[in-house]
Amino acid sequence: MDIAQLSTQLKTKTPAMVYLILGKQQVLQQQAIDAFTSLIPENEQVMNVGRYDMEATPLAVALDDAMATPFFGERRLVIINKPFFLTGEKKHSKVEHDLDSLKKYLEHPEPSTILIFAAPYEKLDGRKGIVKQLKKTAVLVDASPLDEPAARQRVRTQLSTAGFEISEAALDELVQRTNADYGMMDASLTKLKILAYHEKKIDQNMVAALVPQSLDENVFDLVTAVLKHNQIKALDLYQQLLAGQQPPLRINAVLVGQFRLLIQIKVLSKRGLTQGSLASQLNVHPYRIKLGLKTVRDFSMQALENAYLGLIRIEQSLKTTQRDPSLLFQLFMLQYSQQSKKAGA
Repeated sequence: MDIAQLSTQLKTKTPAMVYLILGKQQVLQQQAIDAFTSLIPENEQVMNVGRYDMEATPLAVALDDAMATPFFGERRLVIINKPFFLTGEKKHSKVEHDLDSLKKYLEHPEPSTILIFAAPYEKLDGRKGIVKQLKKTAVLVDASPLDEPAARQRVRTQLSTAGFEISEAALDELVQRTNADYGMMDASLTKLKILAYHEKKIDQNMVAALVPQSLDENVFDLVTAVLKHNQIKALDLYQQLLAGQQPPLRINAVLVGQFRLLIQIKVLSKRGLTQGSLASQLNVHPYRIKLGLKTVRDFSMQALENAYLGLIRIEQSLKTTQRDPSLLFQLFMLQYSQQSKKAGA
């Protein structure tokens, strides 16, 4: 189940005895833990909520807590964080974990305890017996990174629950400025709700005023200007990044990364890979793949390669000479335009 389904279920049904929160989206992990914590009255949480980091604390300590009787309350909540022993990771940890005791606990969970495994991992090692046992016993809560449609819906739901509205234009602006990263979107909502406190309506201007564009997003605009040979706009955007105290080498590295990604998308999409397959294979957020697919349709492989190689030459000059970064970029744009004219682009 997802976080929204979990929240609804916890409000309407008796909670299960064991849950597994699996996924690398930290904000979803935290939202799930907050939903569980709200089940314990605030004045009981000091005594009846236990949190244990498996990279620092033996599993036996957490299990002892889980088997204890609630202190003047109906139930205990025990949260086991970073249970790396459920994955294939090789951790050099001095902490020993008694997995046999965990197996016995999972066979007979304590009815008055909610035991949570908060696993910030992409997946567990399904070959391990303890993982098989956990999956049989635990209710799985999905905390994997949200794709763009799911992130949009989650934002709409959160705002609606809090009594706010957001226009489609504002949501589009939020997606663009955060690269559809739900963690960044969620972090922006607090500021947006404060600004829209009286009207309870969030518009595009509010998002533009409060949510800064990421370096990647600014560079994406620059990439588009480069490919369209818009020298004036490209140089202006480049100088804006410099004025924003972005180091020239960092700007260039992000530009190189963007063009490398576009080349990979161009090659792999011709082989028939879908947007989802590209995101998985390249380990890139689906929204960036969506924008990349839209971009590479209009430009040849030669144009992408020429830009990529030109930026590599800028990087070499930045590292080996004292030449002005703006001048280097301007020369790159001139050479790139000349190459395109020769190729008939």
